[in-house]
Amino acid sequence: MTSTDPRPSFGLLARRYLIVLGLVALDLWSKAAVFAWLGGADVELLRDDHGHERYHVLGEAVGWFTFMLSENPGAAFGQFSGFPHALVGLRVLAVLFLIVLIFRARRGHGWYVTALLLVLSGALGNLYDNLFLPTDGVHPYGKVRDFIDVYFARWDWHFPTFNVADSCITVGAVILLLGSLGKEQEAEEAEPEVERGGERGAA
Repeated sequence: MTSTDPRPSFGLLARRYLIVLGLVALDLWSKAAVFAWLGGADVELLRDDHGHERYHVLGEAVGWFTFMLSENPGAAFGQFSGFPHALVGLRVLAVLFLIVLIFRARRGHGWYVTALLLVLSGALGNLYDNLFLPTDGVHPYGKVRDFIDVYFARWDWHFPTFNVADSCITVGAVILLLGSLGKEQEAEEAEPEVERGGERGAA
């Protein structure tokens, strides 16, 4: 029998949080594996004009998809690195808030829940680096490990280096944005119908 209770069951909640654990594990494994691999002496890295060393994964001629080791003490694009306690505190609060939202999310909101799961997974992956990686004596928290680098050598341009956690956060945020835009459009399309209904009632 299909349950009509909109509240998520224990089994559904368990599956949601298992997805989060799986994505966090993927993020942490990929960071550890790539940093250990590229940190070895037997890997050939190509150095650009700025001294950055990269391993070309795809597009060796132009180097559009590469791996490059980077440690970020701040948020996206290195922002807010001068406020480490505030940054990590906000990350902790965001994680707690997302856990509550996922716990309270009702059945039938698949895309919304998927977006929350992605954002929570990314936030946990980066927060792990802050709280459990050793510090360098300058920053009070561990730095977030980034390694995915989209680099176009022909134009000497690259997108800021990121990781699997950042990808989860970005995709989740895009889903939330598209979902909110879709709801706004539905509301705008429903307004004329309500107005016409009101006019017929008045007549």
